[in-house]
Amino acid sequence: MRFFSGFSLKGEAALFDEIIAPYSDNPYVVAGFSYGAMKAVEYVYGTQERIDRVILLSPSFFRGRSEAFKKAQIRYYKKDAEKYLDRFLENAAFPASKTLLQPYAVNAAPEELEALLRYEWPESKLEAIARRGTLIETYLGKEDRIIDAEAAHAFFRNFGESYLFKPYGHILHEGDESGENQSRSRYGE
Repeated sequence: MRFFSGFSLKGEAALFDEIIAPYSDNPYVVAGFSYGAMKAVEYVYGTQERIDRVILLSPSFFRGRSEAFKKAQIRYYKKDAEKYLDRFLENAAFPASKTLLQPYAVNAAPEELEALLRYEWPESKLEAIARRGTLIETYLGKEDRIIDAEAAHAFFRNFGESYLFKPYGHILHEGDESGENQSRSRYGE
């Protein structure tokens, strides 16, 4: 399996083991988290290799966000990247603790944030991927503080299977009352 990491993250695939671990040895599966979901779709669309499944984990979806919002995000990042990323990790982890993401945090260029915010999900590419017989699976958390998960769910279910999990946030984990990660399975097992 090929995995594409999220914005300002590297090596976080282990956070999604419940979803992607069964495919870890499968060379015909591609997965991506958030910003990495964009990269995964572009990779699958552009390759001539056989791909049976593309797994989009909380794909970055800013359709409907104003240009003013996007410019403000970029401006805040350029002004104080460390503070911006700290708040970003907190929001991405919610309702779990940001300590889950801290081991994977890396610096990111402002251009990466701009690409993330301005990416327009190409319906024609998603349709082409699905026509090739590649299953598109999308996993979203209803408590997501990064994207509008319900709007993303409505969009992505047009191209494949889309799952919206109510108690989870962007990293598809839940938290207890203290905000720490729950140890029980996300999927009710």
